Amino acid sequence: MKKILIVGSTGQIGSELSKKLRGIYGRDNVVCGYIAPPYPDGFFEDGPTVEIDATNRQQIADAVKKHKIDAIYNMVAILSATAEKNPMLGWNVGMGALLNCLEVARELGCAVFTPSSIGAFGPGTPPNPTPQDTIQRPTTMYGVTKVAGELLSDYYFSRWGVDTRSVRFPGLISNLTQPGGGTTDYAVEIYYKAVAGEKFVCPIKQGTYMDLMYMPDALDAAVHLMEADPAKLKHRNSFNIAAMSLEPDMLYQAIKRQIPTFEMTYEVEPVKQAIAESWPDRLDDTCARDEWGWSPKFDLEAMTTDMIEVLRKKKGER
Repeated sequence: MKKILIVGSTGQIGSELSKKLRGIYGRDNVVCGYIAPPYPDGFFEDGPTVEIDATNRQQIADAVKKHKIDAIYNMVAILSATAEKNPMLGWNVGMGALLNCLEVARELGCAVFTPSSIGAFGPGTPPNPTPQDTIQRPTTMYGVTKVAGELLSDYYFSRWGVDTRSVRFPGLISNLTQPGGGTTDYAVEIYYKAVAGEKFVCPIKQGTYMDLMYMPDALDAAVHLMEADPAKLKHRNSFNIAAMSLEPDMLYQAIKRQIPTFEMTYEVEPVKQAIAESWPDRLDDTCARDEWGWSPKFDLEAMTTDMIEVLRKKKGER
């Protein structure tokens, strides 16, 4: 049975990943690292937890030793738009956490999963489709940390044999956690506004395509890659994965088909728009499909139906 440590377990992905992993491996085999509130509902009751500052290597090592961990999911990062407001924080947190996890893994024999992002690409990258192996010259600190993280993870694998694995997540849409400062957060906020009966003001210009993915597919990708036969992996850090290439009006129209009174206007935020335009329109995920059987389950219509249903239930509970 695997013993897993999630560093950054209270974040947008980590809070949902913890539930997914506990459902597979058992609640006592998944340890959730945390540093500060807010905590998800039932966080301390749902399974083992440990206070970890990911920039403190010793705290990670102590948790790995105490709980006999053999796989670390490093979910720590400062998201794109937030990192542009404080680039040094973005670098120190993103790279500090990763380096600490890799060093602990090297010393204690753990595997490491660290998400990369479409933010690892830049305006010089072929945008449609973006190949698995291509130019990576991002224009944001977030993107710089993701490229550096991919290279560092590959180095730890080739130099010391650390079992490092990663996917390049598109923008992720969740019905559980609120947006946390990412460029694609508009694609989450639009659903919350629609269900609340409010008009949505979109910060991204109509016609701006980006890859998006429903959170259940993202969680499946993280699990399936870590379970994949290592002999079949040619691209460890990091795999393109894709589900939907969308622009804001496509989301709006999908929601409007189910909530006809929904309204949306545009008020473009220059920083977010510049970041969005530097990212790919569509990723080529052929390598992930061929090497470990990646295949998303949700398209735009299925995601929209599920998002609205879940958010209506949550609204009714309040």
